[in-house]
Amino acid sequence: MISNERRLDRRTAMRALLENRGDLLLATGLGSTTWDAAAVGDDDRNFYLWGAMGAAAMVGLGLAIARPVSRVLVVTGDGEMLMGLGALATIGVQRPPNLAIAVFDNGHCCETGMQAIPRALCH
Repeated sequence: MISNERRLDRRTAMRALLENRGDLLLATGLGSTTWDAAAVGDDDRNFYLWGAMGAAAMVGLGLAIARPVSRVLVVTGDGEMLMGLGALATIGVQRPPNLAIAVFDNGHCCETGMQAIPRALCH
């Protein structure tokens, strides 16, 4: 089977997201996105969620509400986001203008054994 699917290099993407970050606060999800952010450069404005699967979006919401003058970015993986899917409903109600969420989608829960996520089952 030939695939025309393009792959995004996570570290390159993370570097691009954090370039010229200014006052940006960053919350990263479990595992890979945390490693990627640390590889770009450890920073006091990074909130790493080691072992807190499903919590990245809610931590980002808390930061956005607590620091309304700061921009907040959540970068997480597809598996971690699925574990905290209900957070998106709360964020949708709160609608913080300073919060953005980026989800890196590789179709697997890498940190728990490479299980396919539902999207991957549709291919």
